[in-house]
Amino acid sequence: MLDKLTRQVDLHGSALLLRSERQRTIASNIANADTPGYVARDFKFSDAMRAVAEQQGGAASSLRQHSTSDARHIPLPAVGELGSQASTLGYAMQSQPSLDNNSVDMDRERAAFVDNAVRYEATLRFINGHSKTMLSAIQGQ
Repeated sequence: MLDKLTRQVDLHGSALLLRSERQRTIASNIANADTPGYVARDFKFSDAMRAVAEQQGGAASSLRQHSTSDARHIPLPAVGELGSQASTLGYAMQSQPSLDNNSVDMDRERAAFVDNAVRYEATLRFINGHSKTMLSAIQGQ
């Protein structure tokens, strides 16, 4: 029963973890904008989220067994388990060639950084609103 109530929040919690991982990747690109030979990295959020949704649907019981000490505890997957981030991390397409072979496009990275931050905040607000709605339903208000 509780699984039906928390399924949507679990999916959005996974989205938060993926968004924070993407933010870290974009920040790394920005930090290395002046590093000669640095190749920008990124991953497709939609593909990673699809992999997480499939993983949560099929492997929820195995996650519960390996990440908790009691079967009644709520499982908390590690960041590395979400969407196999290492396998989905790819290289960003170079839009302008540079003399030092650095593929970071600062305009693209800044836009991606802001877009990801706004989507992270929206997901966070959705989870907050969903939690408040569930709390008010439980309290009978």
